[in-house]
Amino acid sequence: MKPGYLITLEGPEGAGKSTQIGLLEEALVSRGYSVLRSYEPGGGNALTKKIRELLLSRDNVGMCEETELFLMLAARVEHVKKLILPALCEGKIVICDRFIDSSLAYQGYGRGLPLKIISDMNQFAIRGRYPDLTLILDVSSEVGLERAKKKAGLDRIEMEKLDFHHRVRDGFLQLSEEGEQYYLVDATREVGKIHLEILGRVLKLVGA
Repeated sequence: MKPGYLITLEGPEGAGKSTQIGLLEEALVSRGYSVLRSYEPGGGNALTKKIRELLLSRDNVGMCEETELFLMLAARVEHVKKLILPALCEGKIVICDRFIDSSLAYQGYGRGLPLKIISDMNQFAIRGRYPDLTLILDVSSEVGLERAKKKAGLDRIEMEKLDFHHRVRDGFLQLSEEGEQYYLVDATREVGKIHLEILGRVLKLVGA
């Protein structure tokens, strides 16, 4: 059986990842691909969803940076071992809303934790299975947060100060230059144009 592909969508708050993942999933399924759509933190099972609630609840404002990182990693271990790796073994295309680069951007660049330590812990958590393609959707912190405010309400991380979100965005931009597996997307454009660019890059990867 042909091995599957792991595609991750990353970016700052309000970049439109969820919208683009939905469009990408629909386009791939219509072309006959078997697709698994997931997200972090919280994808996988009931345990990871409880961890997500802890991480995003506004009741937990003031959580230690290290605690935040360890909770993210705990959810990732469950997610990768029980959902992502089995799906890849079945030859599926896995599309994930956030993955290891969010830990580097948020807990590393944003919170100031050591990038090397986060990278090493990520490698252990994902069992060395890195994404085949990481699409980084870029939008300014101001625009992204304004979009996020239109939802039901800001979560614990979204309500951080603007300086934090600037550091996170800068982190994603730096990560986008670290290898061919990264692809930077201007997320300020019309949704349909962004989708066509993303779809073209993904089809190039899977050989369509």
